[in-house]
Amino acid sequence: MATMTHDTAVRGRLRTGLIIAVVSASSFGLSGALARGLMNAGWSPAAVVAVRVLVGAAVLLPFALVQLRGDWDVLRRNASLILAYGVVPVAGTQLAYFNAVAHLQVGVALLVEYTAPIAVVGWMWLRHRQRPGAATIAGGLLGLIGLVLVLDVTSGVSTNGIGMLWALGAMVGAAAYFVLSAKGEGTIPGTVLAAGGLLVGGLTLLAAGAVGIVPMHATANPVAFEDFTTPWWAVVFVLGTVTAALAYASGIVAARLLGSRMASFAALTEVLAAVLFAWALLGEAPRSIQLLGGALILIGVVAVRLGEPETAAHAEQ
Repeated sequence: MATMTHDTAVRGRLRTGLIIAVVSASSFGLSGALARGLMNAGWSPAAVVAVRVLVGAAVLLPFALVQLRGDWDVLRRNASLILAYGVVPVAGTQLAYFNAVAHLQVGVALLVEYTAPIAVVGWMWLRHRQRPGAATIAGGLLGLIGLVLVLDVTSGVSTNGIGMLWALGAMVGAAAYFVLSAKGEGTIPGTVLAAGGLLVGGLTLLAAGAVGIVPMHATANPVAFEDFTTPWWAVVFVLGTVTAALAYASGIVAARLLGSRMASFAALTEVLAAVLFAWALLGEAPRSIQLLGGALILIGVVAVRLGEPETAAHAEQ
């Protein structure tokens, strides 16, 4: 009876984790279409991201304060985790990606960045002795093939050495997001980690803009999408609340429920969500091969789920 209760609890934990991971991935996927609208209205990419994460931090701050309950020692004990989360996954990944697309096609840069699950698998193998099984490897390959099809980089691909190095840096940052998101369970609430990380990341991006590492400028022009036009502040509000606050907070919860490895593969659905949101908001209809790629990503995630050990999430803590 105890075994059956444990198995039911584990299955419930994984099912809940996968649902939350899809919510997080979909929220992240919406950011591209909204950011494109702001950039078409005259915003620089760095300004979009900086405002996005700072608004997200402001949204999460009241919830974080409630969860802290005046226990400020939580921040002191986890200062290194919050700092690392803000500098590497939040700010570092964005800075590396911006520099990558300055030298590479966007699809190629994204393809390299989204090989992060391979890095996570390698890290979990080396650090926690979690050797991937056949189902995990097969699911990973299917997911990566689907990623290539969704990003549609199979024709006219050009590479650049400096750009590839920056893209690899973005990949490391993305992998760090999943690894760090899974840490701190029982020691720091996920909302506190998300709020602190977004605040640190936003300030880091502002500093990078101030010293000229990335261009930082914005406008008050209306933002035009496929079928409607809206004020800039409305887009910024959705970017901050949905694609930053909700996306990062739910991503931390998902990583803690699923473990870094499973969460990183589930996050590949973000690419499919981004394509669908671009279709709805920007009129960029996906090609049949991209829809096939999306199906392969979903099949790959299911295969990885079947190959994951039940204790994977707890073994990372």
